Amino acid sequence: MDYSEITRARMWSDVDQAHALYTDMRQNDPVSLIQTEEYRPFWAVSKHADIVEIERQHEKFLNTQNSVLIRKKDEDIRAANPVQMRTLINMDGAEHAEFRRLTQDWFMPQNLKTLEAKVTEIAETFVDRMLAMGGECDFVSDIAIWYPLRVIMMILGVPEKDEALMLKLTQEIFGSEDPDMQREGTDEERMQFMMDFFMYFSQMTADRRANPGDDVASVIANAVIDGQPIGDMEALGYYVIVATAGHDTTSASTAGGLLALMQNPEQMNKLRNDISLLPHAIEEMFRWETPVKHFLRTATEDYTLRGRSIKEGDRLMMMYASGNRDEEVFNNPFEFQVDRRPNKQIAFGYGVHRCLGHLLAKMEMSAFYKALLERTTDIQLNGDPAWIHATFVSGLKRLPVRFIAR
Repeated sequence: MDYSEITRARMWSDVDQAHALYTDMRQNDPVSLIQTEEYRPFWAVSKHADIVEIERQHEKFLNTQNSVLIRKKDEDIRAANPVQMRTLINMDGAEHAEFRRLTQDWFMPQNLKTLEAKVTEIAETFVDRMLAMGGECDFVSDIAIWYPLRVIMMILGVPEKDEALMLKLTQEIFGSEDPDMQREGTDEERMQFMMDFFMYFSQMTADRRANPGDDVASVIANAVIDGQPIGDMEALGYYVIVATAGHDTTSASTAGGLLALMQNPEQMNKLRNDISLLPHAIEEMFRWETPVKHFLRTATEDYTLRGRSIKEGDRLMMMYASGNRDEEVFNNPFEFQVDRRPNKQIAFGYGVHRCLGHLLAKMEMSAFYKALLERTTDIQLNGDPAWIHATFVSGLKRLPVRFIAR
């Protein structure tokens, strides 16, 4: 097989083919050197144990440099630009820990407990919306992209009227390689789009500094780093990572989970008949979908991984979707099991860079699926699903369904 296909966004147009390639890599070349014309060389790490080994050694393998696969020409453009928007995924060490601490309490169990009733209310609202559609809908465009967005915007402090703008930000960032989602216009027009967001969040910062509230935007706007107010670009990066990562991955997992249930009706029935399995089912949905397909790490010293000689400065791609199908970790990994135990899924990453909002994501999906399963008697596919073409974050872009309300 041509392992360089992992650099092609179109690979995710056929999920089964993508997983067949991953399986071949795990079995025959689990730490594979990928060399192409478009990208600088990197090691593709496909085994669960190897991903964990790399990510637990965060001082030897940095997230700061080139944290996501981008083309050489785009790397060069970024390198020539002295002003960069930086997010948590571009930080390491003490800096990463300090920035992460700013909002960490917001996403811990004690605080999430205070949000549970509101999240449940939002989940019920979107199930209401679905059931009002007359027995069929596109679950992605009608429900899945909007529900997690409403939750994270509520937490961030963005008014409901601006949710469509925030959705556009997510789609511009994560769907830029998809032919159905590519932004149109000149480079100048695309730059203006980002400037519009910069102005939006700059105004938010000014407002929250003058009138701090009980939301994450107020925490970010009034943050102090090393004794100084947070910088404009760092604040912008924080808003963007909360608005996008807090929405898109949960959206993809919510839709992917429903597709898995519909494709495995015996598992759907098992969950309907025993809703106490829901926490396990949610973990399985994240394993099954794994919306974040990769992150890159850069070696700070020579290292041997599974017999391969990694050199200082080499890049390694953590292939989470492959790790979550690893036969050495998961029994029958290509079976969707709502009662899978144990489930060592790594859809949220591992170690100090593990997704800050993973508990919120699980709470959102639990609230939604509890309401959905209790208020329907049947949900089935109503056409062909389709996936976003993307190498970084990918999930369903179409999921036509039909359903019967209880």
